[in-house]
This record gives sequence, structure tokens and C-alpha cells, in this order.
Amino acid sequence: MPVIKPTCIRDLKLRVNLADVVGRMVTLRKAGGSRLKGLCPFHNEKTPSFHVDPDKGFYKCFGCGKAGDLITFVRDTEQLNFSESVEALGKRFGIVIEYEEGSGGPTHEERSLRQEIFDLHDVAADHFHQAFRAPDATGTFFRTYWTEKRRFAPELADEFKIGGVDAQGSALGTALLRRKFSEEALRRCGLFFIYDDAAITLHALRPRFRGRLMIPIRDHQGRIVAFTARQTDLTPADDPAREAKYVNSPETPIFTKGNLLFNLDRARTAVGEGKPFVMVEGQLDALRCWSVGLKTAIAPQGTSITESQLVLLRRYHSQVECFFDSDGAGQKAALRFLPMALKAGLELRFLTLAGAEKLDPDLLFLERGLAGYEDVRRGAQTAMAFACKAALPDPSGATAETKSRAAQTLFEVIGASESEVTRAEFIKEAAAHLRLSPLAAQKDFQTFLARQSRQAAARPAANADPEIPTPNSSTAAGGTQTPEHHLLLLLLHFEKLGPTLSHALPHDWIDTTHPAGALLNRFLGEYEQNAWPGRDQLDGLLESEAERSLVANLLFEAPAVEDPVKVAQEGMKQLRARALEPRLRQIELALANPDADIESDPISLLKERSELQRQLRAPLVLAAVV
Repeated sequence: MPVIKPTCIRDLKLRVNLADVVGRMVTLRKAGGSRLKGLCPFHNEKTPSFHVDPDKGFYKCFGCGKAGDLITFVRDTEQLNFSESVEALGKRFGIVIEYEEGSGGPTHEERSLRQEIFDLHDVAADHFHQAFRAPDATGTFFRTYWTEKRRFAPELADEFKIGGVDAQGSALGTALLRRKFSEEALRRCGLFFIYDDAAITLHALRPRFRGRLMIPIRDHQGRIVAFTARQTDLTPADDPAREAKYVNSPETPIFTKGNLLFNLDRARTAVGEGKPFVMVEGQLDALRCWSVGLKTAIAPQGTSITESQLVLLRRYHSQVECFFDSDGAGQKAALRFLPMALKAGLELRFLTLAGAEKLDPDLLFLERGLAGYEDVRRGAQTAMAFACKAALPDPSGATAETKSRAAQTLFEVIGASESEVTRAEFIKEAAAHLRLSPLAAQKDFQTFLARQSRQAAARPAANADPEIPTPNSSTAAGGTQTPEHHLLLLLLHFEKLGPTLSHALPHDWIDTTHPAGALLNRFLGEYEQNAWPGRDQLDGLLESEAERSLVANLLFEAPAVEDPVKVAQEGMKQLRARALEPRLRQIELALANPDADIESDPISLLKERSELQRQLRAPLVLAAVV
């Protein structure tokens, strides 16, 4: 395996600002001094507890305990290993990654499959876009379709790299084989139908998309991970999905449909106070919004919205306006969406147009432009008002049974909110709409909650394994608070303590069975050999992800210590007591029980006891830190 030079890693950390890396995923705001903060990307939260210190090059979440540097962040958010993370950062920021001599650089076979599929999608998107722009019959067809039938501007196609593919597949297989992508990448990219036992040849690469308009799908970092293909008159009759208007790429190592929202990579930079996300149903709806100046529009990959998508949204902004088609399918999709959105902590409004029986966002913006957005905002409904009308449009002539069923549907929505105030207001609103007694609605809601609690109690716990730490455990926050932990903290922030501490602290007093002890022992060994590299160059001394996370946690914030020598001496006393006192107690018990079967004679035990007592009384002195 190729080994990246340590000097290259140090150079990468010096040249790349951590805030630029984190800011691609987290909306950061000033938090005092040089610190920045935002919503944690590793757990769902409503109040920002994720802090970034660009000067130190570390981040830390005070909610879940996650901490690290820019490499750790890329690794954990993009599911890459250490080397892949360094390579991804190098490519992103134009830094050449150098490898140790003899270890060799990454080949196509050695390179991350995920990264290779990312590269492959970039090539495919360029290929489709060039086909769209080509002066031949295929290009002319798609440009005409785009500008005349869909009525989009040509510039929008360039901005979003819209593509086209002819009825034969636009020779994509030839283009990718020429670039020498690996067999595994070609099999798993989702752009071809390939028999499992077929050798990878041009004949074996049967295009999944033929005769369709190609819309690249990007993840929240702007990387092309898949395509949505729109049916056109060029779609051949033998296409297995000929009747489907839209066909998405299948799920691949880089694409999970339920984790992505179309246009989030651009929309997340435009949201803010008074500028909520606007969720529409389809990609072309989102493109229409963008074309008229509504830059916060996003769309799920299909009508099903997932909790993962909503948690991702909440990291950037809490307010969402839903602009779904006003037909039955759109209403049902919105009703399914509501409980998940409330659970994720999103504030919802539903956009409607007074007097319109059917509301299509694409047509509205096409006809009225951005003014259409202001029109529907004036008729916006709260989440509960929308849910009530969707559950029971006309309660005036409804039977008691119909109202009861509608109430149960609304209880599902209300129960998703964690706020008692919100629940109480929603119950009042639901009772008023259904024309029910508020007291009866409240009682029925409490019955609903009790039934849910019983059902939940009957299910096995999702995390019953005592070995799995919870987010609030000391492990998640950076390790158990042992004396080794405190001494390691001092050593990292007061490096001049290192030489004297390495000579004063016996190695056998240190418990090396946990990360803090193992690191303390290793670091003191470096000081003993005069080989300490400095706390900014510790990568070569860290052997596991647990160790890297612990060091990042400890380095993030300097301890409020007036006298580090005194604190270190107290830590040494605790280690000494832990190492010597158990043996002293054992001797005392043996001497108190003359009939006990002991290995040593009483005289030897008395001498050992005396020596242990002397060691425990002896003062522990460290040289002052200069």
C-alpha cells in the first residue's frame, strides 16, 4: 500500500483552513474569538454545540463528544479511510500528495473504489453534457427539448451540466474504457447493465440510460453521485423502463437515495433569516425555482422523504416551506412528511394559492416568475392547519367515526413533536377544525400516547448492549477521567513538563489498557529518548482512531490551570496510590491473619510493608516549568 509522507500531511494541515472543510457541510457562525460554531453533523441537535477552532485546526462537539482535525472530519463525514481522506483533500484544494519512496502512488486498483466512482461520474456528466451541446441531431433534439418543451434557458443547462444520451447510449462505455476505470468501478457505478459473469468489454457494457435527458444529482458537497434520466421521444421502445417518466441511478457505494436532497449543495449557502428552504417534489421543479431567482429550492429523490434527509436539512436551517403539487398524491406525501419533520425539529409552512384547484410549482413559476412565490407565501398554512385539511377536508358533514379516524391521523403528527407547548396548541387547532371538544381531543391524545408507550415498551431496546457507549458517556466525551487522562492533558498543553515527568513517573504506574494511558506511556517514552516531535506533529505516534479522537478532544481547549507542576504532582500521587496501596492492603490482611496460607514469611512482609509505606509518604517533586 502506498504510504503518504508525514511532511505532506503536515503541509496539508498548514495550508488548508479547517473552516473551509467543515463549512461545506455545516453552516458556521462566530462564537467568540476565532472560534466558530454550528449544528453538529454527527448527531441531531437543535442548539449548536459543534465548535471549530481554525487556529488550532481542531473541531469538537460538546454534545456528542466527536472531535478531530480536517482529515478526521473528511474521513467520518465521507466514509473514507485515512489515506483516502488525505487524497480527497489534496484533490479538493489543489495540493499534490507525495508518497514514501518505494511504497508507490495509488493505481486504479489501489485507489478507493468510492473515489474512483466519483471520478467516473464526473467523466460521465461531462460526456452527457457534451452530447447535449453537440451540433449533431442528438444535441439539437435535446437543446430544443430543453428550451422549447421545458422552456428553460440554455445557460441553466450549462450551470447544472444538463446532459443528453441518444437511443444507443451515446458511446459512454467507450469513453470510460478509454479512461481505464477499473472493472469493479464499471460494475458498481450504476450506469450499465452487466451480467455477473461477463468480462468487462465494450459489448458487455449495456447502457442503463438511453434516449433520455440527463440531470446530474449532487450530494451536499457538490459531488456528482448519480443521475435522474427524463423520458423523451428518443427513449427506445426496448428500454426496460420505457414507460417511466423519470429513472434514477440505482444505489451505489456513493449514492443512497434517502440520504440526498437535490440542489442542497447550492441551496444551503442561500438560506438564512427570512430565506427558508423551499421543498418541491421534483428536480425540474427545483431547477425552475432556481431559474427565476429562488435559490433555496430543494427536492427529494422521488416522493418519499426520509429522516436522514430532514436531519441533513436541519444542520443548515430550521425553516422549511413545502410546495408540493396540490393533487392527492402531493397531499399524502406531505402528510407522511409532517411527523418526521417535527421530530427533526423543523419549522414548517405549506405554500398554497388561494382559489387554485391544482397548483404546479413548475407552471406557476414559469408563468409568474418570482412573483409567483410571493403569491403563494401570502396563502401559506401552518403545519397543523395543513394537516387538518389533509386529514379531513370538510368536517361539517363528517360522522363521529370519520372524525375519530382523522383525529388518530393528526395524533400521529402531533405526537412527533417533542415540545409540550407545541402539542397543546396543535391539539386545540385540531379540535377546532374537527369540531370536537378540546377536552375530549386532549383525553383521546393522552390515550394515544399511552398506547404508543406500551407498544414501545413491548419492543426490544434498540441499544441494549452495555458495551455500546451512549453519547453522554465519558467515553464519548473523550475518555474516562483517569489520572492518565489528566496528565496527558497537561503534557499536551504544557510540553515543557515532558522531560521531567518522563524521568519522575515510573512506567509501571501507568495503566496502558485504555487510550489515555497508552498515549501517556508512549509520549513519555518519546521524551525519554529526546524524540518528542511536538504536539502539532503527532500523527506518527497515533495508532488508532480512538487515540486520534482523544488527542483532538484534549487539544481543542486549553485547561484553566495556574500551576501545572502542582497539578501534575497530584496526578502522580494518584497513580502511585493506585499502584502501591492494593499490595499494602494485601500485606496488612496477611499479617492480621497468622493462619493464612501466604507465600512470604512475616519478616519479609514487614520489610515490604515498611518500604511501601516509605514510598507512599515520600514527596513527589517535579522541576518547575520554565
